[in-house]
Formats: sequence, structure tokens, C-alpha cells
Amino acid sequence: MPKSPKKQPAAFFDVDNTLVRGSTSYQFGKEAYRRRFFPRKDFIAFAWHQIVFLTKGETEHMLSAIKDRALGLVVGREYAQMIDLVANVYQSNIKPKIWPETARLAQQHIAAGREVWLITAAPQEMGEEIARALGLTGALGTRLEHIDGILTGKLVGKPLHGKEKPKAIKKLAMERGFSLKKSFAYSDSHNDLPMLTLVGHPVAVNPDKILKIYAKSAGWKIYDFKRRELRLQKKTAKKEIKIGKRG
Repeated sequence: MPKSPKKQPAAFFDVDNTLVRGSTSYQFGKEAYRRRFFPRKDFIAFAWHQIVFLTKGETEHMLSAIKDRALGLVVGREYAQMIDLVANVYQSNIKPKIWPETARLAQQHIAAGREVWLITAAPQEMGEEIARALGLTGALGTRLEHIDGILTGKLVGKPLHGKEKPKAIKKLAMERGFSLKKSFAYSDSHNDLPMLTLVGHPVAVNPDKILKIYAKSAGWKIYDFKRRELRLQKKTAKKEIKIGKRG
């Protein structure tokens, strides 16, 4: 009887604050506002959520508020119009906010022959655009309903967040023959502990306080690119002050 093919490892990356600084949904909203898809008051609300997200990390309430506003922005719009907007948002708003170190980690997995999937609460189309641009395998994200080419403002299933992520990963692993024990997962948020504990090689990237404590106690790898970037910014500022004094 022939042996079944050996299962291969894969790598799964969260997006917001792991691969991209801040919220990709906010960046979508910012570009939509620039195109006058919605009024200024809604943009102010988006901006506030971005500030909270950057300072405190994601919460269920904050993600729900961003999701509801994002869906309100696109209801009644053509799906093709949203796809065009997503491509523009990546080039103008998201590409400059990619953490180069995280992107490098993802591309190292690709170079090692592993599939790399982005797992995000943002719309799947956004995840797919980022994956395509970085040369990764693909993305799973929150799915927006569209009927006859028009967005309804509803979701297909639940937002891909928290406990929904490991469910999606398990399904993907079954379909593509991944070994989860050999696989890797990367995230900044304790909300992704269900995803991180699913694999054999969990990694905390720019971790929030709770995840950092958990990762340290579990002996996981921890990468803090935020702190490194802040140190570099401080060094640059000091150099500029010295140059200014000499001038």
C-alpha cells in the first residue's frame, strides 16, 4: 500500500500591527474618505479607532466598531469598485507601513519552500492584495457579501478574528496537507492566542502586554520591531540635534 505524502509545514501571519503598522481597515477608510465615499464625521471616528489601536492594541469592541463602519462605507457600491480601491489603498497607504522585518520573515519561509498565508480580520480582498504584492501564497480574511456585483453591507460568515482564525487554518491545513505541529504562526495580539497555540512554532511580533507575558512564560520567540524602530528614531533625532547645534 503506497504511503501517504508527508505533510509539510506552513507559516501563518496576522496582518494588523504584525505585518502592517496600525489598522488596514482604517487605511481603507482613509482612502475612501479621500475619494468622498463618506462624510468627514465618519473619518474622524476612523481616526480615533486608529489611535486606540496603535496605543492599546485590538479589542473586540474596537474591531466591531471598525468593521461596522467599514461595511457601512461600501454598502451599495460595486464590488469591482472596491477591488480597485483596495489596490490603490495598498500602494498609497499600506505599502509604506509594512514592517520590513516581518515581511522578510514571511519571505524567508517562502524561500525555504513553505506556503505563507496571511490570516486577517480585514476583508479577504485586502489580505490577498498584500499577499500578492509581497510574493506570498495567499490570504484568508473576513468575507464581504456581494450579489450581482453589488456589496450588500453584510458578511459571509463571521469576522475572521479570535477563535475563528484556528477554525479557518484547520480547514486550510486539511485541504492543502499542512502539518500544524511543524507550522509557524506570527501575531502581535493576545486575541490570537487560539491561532498561536494551534501550531508548533508560535512567534510574538510587536506583542501587546498580555501576549508578551504569555510568550515569555511559554519560551516563544519574541520580535519587537516597534521598540527597535523607536530606538532608531531617537538616535536619528539626537544626531539631528547635534548637527543643528553645530550649525
